[in-house]
Amino acid sequence: MPTARLNGELIADWDSFHDECAKVFGFPDFYGRNMNAWVDCLSYLRDDDGMSKFVLKDNEVLTIEVQHSEKLRATAPDILEELQFCVAMINERCADYEEAATLRLALQ
Repeated sequence: MPTARLNGELIADWDSFHDECAKVFGFPDFYGRNMNAWVDCLSYLRDDDGMSKFVLKDNEVLTIEVQHSEKLRATAPDILEELQFCVAMINERCADYEEAATLRLALQ
């Protein structure tokens, strides 16, 4: 299964979070750098829509591994909380369409 590794040591605020995500996920240049845009980019990973460098096969899951998550939790707990919420929201959207979840969050 594919894995996207976010380095929690590099994330101190929303700007650095979006910098890291744009790099790791391969978001397009027009990425809006907010959580609505983040959700949009990762909502259709099985459709090969060009919004991320990851394209999933049926029933494949992208693991988002947050390395040094304890540092991120200490530095920016709101970012980690919002990340968890958005991953759950994307997976709920998949369930609404009777599809398998596309994301798994792993805090390292």
